[in-house]
Amino acid sequence: MNMSVLLWGYLALVVAGGCVGFLKAGSKISLVASIVSAVPLAAVALKALPLIVAQVEMGFLVLLFASRWAKTRKPMPGAPMILLTLAALAATWFVKA
Repeated sequence: MNMSVLLWGYLALVVAGGCVGFLKAGSKISLVASIVSAVPLAAVALKALPLIVAQVEMGFLVLLFASRWAKTRKPMPGAPMILLTLAALAATWFVKA
């Protein structure tokens, strides 16, 4: 697996999560935020931006989902997204560019 495949897979899951939030709860902000989050990840996957951009964004997303989980005390979508993002972030250190 290379970095591009990893990032495309992760951003697809992020956007899918935003779509689910929109379809199930009518949350337009979930849809917009997921697409906005996907743009820099796509730029890194296309090698238009350095890998550190994706790593910083993933770190920010972990903090964002953790704060939402702490605020709402609901494990969805925070817990799975934290785990998924931490796994993808860790993988960026071990997967070849």
